[in-house]
Amino acid sequence: MIVGIRREYGQLITSGAQLLLLIVGAKLESRPAWYACLVLMASISVFAWASLLRRRRALTDTPISRIASAAQGYVELFGRGKPLDEPPLLSHLTALPCLWYRYLVEEQNSEGKWHTVGHGESEVSFIIDDGSARCVVDVEGAEILTRHKETWVSDGCRNTEWKLLIDDLVYALGEFRTISGGTEELDTPADMASLLGEWKKNKPQLLKRFDLNADGQLDMQEWALARAAARREVEKMHREVRSEADVNTLHCPPDGQLYLLTNLDRDKLARRYLGWAIFQLTVFFGALAGIARV
Repeated sequence: MIVGIRREYGQLITSGAQLLLLIVGAKLESRPAWYACLVLMASISVFAWASLLRRRRALTDTPISRIASAAQGYVELFGRGKPLDEPPLLSHLTALPCLWYRYLVEEQNSEGKWHTVGHGESEVSFIIDDGSARCVVDVEGAEILTRHKETWVSDGCRNTEWKLLIDDLVYALGEFRTISGGTEELDTPADMASLLGEWKKNKPQLLKRFDLNADGQLDMQEWALARAAARREVEKMHREVRSEADVNTLHCPPDGQLYLLTNLDRDKLARRYLGWAIFQLTVFFGALAGIARV
């Protein structure tokens, strides 16, 4: 639920929450109600103003990095979105190949109001390719903004679907990490124990390999041979892991910084955040003026 709230947060802070509070205050028609609504409006506006400016600063103050030379830590990437696997992910409602989707299905009740009957979104990672290298993008915890939105009514239901499409130009702000086989921590004793545990599940095969005197049991010498064989296999596996190429990844920053994925124009999005910040500041001072008069 927290992830869902975070992903919708960019819309929540630019929503009509203040307008709703004005309507509530007008309907209640009392000084305490007006005062409470205006205080809430001011609180929401100043919080939204600060948050919108933080988002704008994250976009404008973080330079775009090339994946091949990006520093470890908080970065901004820009490149073509590619599916991680084949066949690619298909959107839930329209079954179109995509990188990510979110959907909402609403049903109209007898009063003409729409209520949600189904919703969800994909959790499959995808790749950003900027020509210098590739980066695997984890969508968990991301605030995702897209220009691809479709809404239609079918069989009495209103369907809405948002998508990031294959080959979209994607801006991504997040925590960049390169996983290197040469630096990955490997635990030889633990991996040996795990491998021996797997061998024990197939006792006939285990005895066939190491029961030298064919007595149906493994004595200390035979068990030592089994452990030595397990060690050789684990060490071989570790050599293969360490020889693998580095994998670049992008995920949600652990310190609460903005994690944003979008196919919208970066500069236009920054200007949009600034415009909404100015609007929220105007609402804040308007609410303060209203409080002074109540």
